[in-house]
Amino acid sequence: MTGKPVIVVGGPTASGKSGLALQIARAFDGEIVNADSMQVYSDLKLVTARPDARDEATVPHHLYGILGRGERSSAGTWRKDALDVIAACHTSGKLPILVGGTGLYLRALMTGFHEIPDIPPDIRTRLNRRLETDGPSTLHGDLAAVDQEMALRLNPADGQRIVRALEVFQHTGRTLSDWQTGEPVSAPGDLRFLTIVTAPPRDDLYNAIDARVERMIGAGAVEEVELFLATDPQPDFPLLKAVGVLPISEFIEGTIDRDRMTELCKRDTRRYAKRQTTWFRNQIISEITINMKLSQKTIGKTFPEISNFLLTP
Repeated sequence: MTGKPVIVVGGPTASGKSGLALQIARAFDGEIVNADSMQVYSDLKLVTARPDARDEATVPHHLYGILGRGERSSAGTWRKDALDVIAACHTSGKLPILVGGTGLYLRALMTGFHEIPDIPPDIRTRLNRRLETDGPSTLHGDLAAVDQEMALRLNPADGQRIVRALEVFQHTGRTLSDWQTGEPVSAPGDLRFLTIVTAPPRDDLYNAIDARVERMIGAGAVEEVELFLATDPQPDFPLLKAVGVLPISEFIEGTIDRDRMTELCKRDTRRYAKRQTTWFRNQIISEITINMKLSQKTIGKTFPEISNFLLTP
């Protein structure tokens, strides 16, 4: 296989992928490219577990905190930005290292995706207001009237995906199922990927998640969410659905105590990690899977494979 090299490090939250990517960047003169759909936003740095200032000072980091409250990310927009950064890295002789847990973004880059036009915010806002007032089952009925195939695929209670299908139809006049059966944007032919998936044992992963939540709260996550909510973000703003925001919001409102908030943050993060683990296992073919806790032993096994990949034309 020919093409310019790109390292991809994916896996569930708190699995050690960011630390691994940083070590790879240091060893192979690389730069980090974010592939997490929540970390592209400028708000909630603690809650979304963005790299800290020390790590960002060690090697260049790209596509972190680049979007404000009036902007929206998607697999398509992220893919375009990521390809621009990857090209810039190669031009400057650096190794691009993609790291993140948003598997849909990674797959869109590596294997291609169905490109759908950007949706005007007013359409999404209007549909989300209807979602709040009428409920998902009513919108699901609207969807069935215009896109029966997609309606059959979606859970009638999955409001956000129903809104997505409706907004695509209302803006483009074509159903989402029609867009998804069209010719996809192809994978970039000038790149070759080495994919590494971090998949530590469940107990190790859950212990890491619990420790991260404790650190996050201790570092000021509650205050961070409080400041964010005070700006009155739009109801459909993606960060409102970031893991941890709901229980922290309930604590701020006084409906739960601090211990319950912490317990729910840990529980929700574990559930999210489980979904990510399942997705990566079923949707991503990795050249290297790290099934143990990240250590010098795993680094010692992984780095020679990276060296071999980089030496292969």
